[in-house]
Amino acid sequence: MNLPELSLTELRQALRQGETSSIEVTQAMLDRIVEQDNDIKSYLTLTDEMALEQAAAADQRLAAGEQSPLLGVPIAIKDIISMAGAPTTAGSKILEGFIPPYDAFVVQKLKEAGAVILGKTNTDEFAMGSSTENSAYFTTRNPWDLERVPGGSSGGSAAAVAANMAYGALGTDTGGSVRQPASFCGVVGLRPTYGRISRWGVVAFASSLDQVGTFGRTVADATALFQVTAGYDRRDSTSLNVPVPNYETALTGDIKGLKVGVPAEYFIEGIEPDVETAVRNAIAKLEALGAEIHEISLPHTRYALPVYYLIAPAEASANLGRYDGVRYGPRQPGSDMIDSVKKTRSLFGPEAKRRIMLGTYALSAGYYDEYYGRALKVRTLIKQDFLNAFEQVDVIACPASPTTAFKIGDRADDPLSMYLADIFTLSLNLSASCGLSVPCGFDSKGLPIGLQLIGNTLQEATILNAAFAYEQANK
Repeated sequence: MNLPELSLTELRQALRQGETSSIEVTQAMLDRIVEQDNDIKSYLTLTDEMALEQAAAADQRLAAGEQSPLLGVPIAIKDIISMAGAPTTAGSKILEGFIPPYDAFVVQKLKEAGAVILGKTNTDEFAMGSSTENSAYFTTRNPWDLERVPGGSSGGSAAAVAANMAYGALGTDTGGSVRQPASFCGVVGLRPTYGRISRWGVVAFASSLDQVGTFGRTVADATALFQVTAGYDRRDSTSLNVPVPNYETALTGDIKGLKVGVPAEYFIEGIEPDVETAVRNAIAKLEALGAEIHEISLPHTRYALPVYYLIAPAEASANLGRYDGVRYGPRQPGSDMIDSVKKTRSLFGPEAKRRIMLGTYALSAGYYDEYYGRALKVRTLIKQDFLNAFEQVDVIACPASPTTAFKIGDRADDPLSMYLADIFTLSLNLSASCGLSVPCGFDSKGLPIGLQLIGNTLQEATILNAAFAYEQANK
């Protein structure tokens, strides 16, 4: 049995049947990381000693007959999620050396379920980016082609899962940061409804947009992680106090009569022909499985990019104002307090500085109503587009990204081109809906392509089952 190549659900079954142990599989995974990650660079921190301790505890629980969904399963978490006793840098030098004294809500849930946490994965600084090139430490590489990016900002998590260096992983999705890297790396990435997973203990980027998401090699794997981490948390004022259904039993594969909407605005000039072909073929496959295909319109889609890049930087400007070297992170010495704060904040990287300045400008006196206030109004129109669409259809199908993975450095000097990498994912975050990316083929260079399925608020079971049906039909 080649342990690292098992899916999460296959490993779970093997552990329950006593065919392997958590210690054995954790050590095998750590060995693979040592062997592979010098090239891929998906992990910022490897918590190997902690992982083996967790594995030993999991084996005891397994021996006692416990059946927890992730018991003994090694996973990874994005280094923007706090974990007690392990560094949390958010990919930034301004948090270098910071070790939280507490676990984020999602980490608590994982530990309660008996998951083994292998380490913290690389991210664009404060989740600001689409390639992980904005990490202050190094750029993660795409396992399919080491000269290409894995996507971002959760590129480390996507790459770790794609390279069989974790059975699943957590990321965050503020404008597409789970779905786009999932598409680039050929894995499944789920961005749940805003508030479905608590953000408590997650380093904030844009608080009205941030959402924890899950990665898996299969739809069932991503679902198993989601099942454990979803739920209400009173410490997060935006957490949804609604019951958590059994998402795993919702994966029936039956989509007969499912109404699938195809928005014309997502098949535009600039999309790579191989991407459009693969996505349209995937939609045809859904139809062959019994779904009904409907042409729909999301008329305000073209405003999503400018609206996002007003709202997200404005919220980032406010959230990142707390990084002054006094409360956490390294403090740079200066001639007085103001000089010290200035030197400390100079540790922000170029993209973080760019977004802080954009956001501060949009919020400044005289410009607030003209920019930020107007963006909020257009956000409401984008949200209404989705509500209108979901009166007609159950699921929206479209590309996750207009391109496959681009080469490292290709867009580093062109921020606008980099921002366009998320053009098909931004609208969902503005509408607070749910969505996922599931692999649907390859381009002529052999690079993965992702089909994006979008669902209405709290309709994760619907999109997961649609993705599961497609995945099973293409085995």
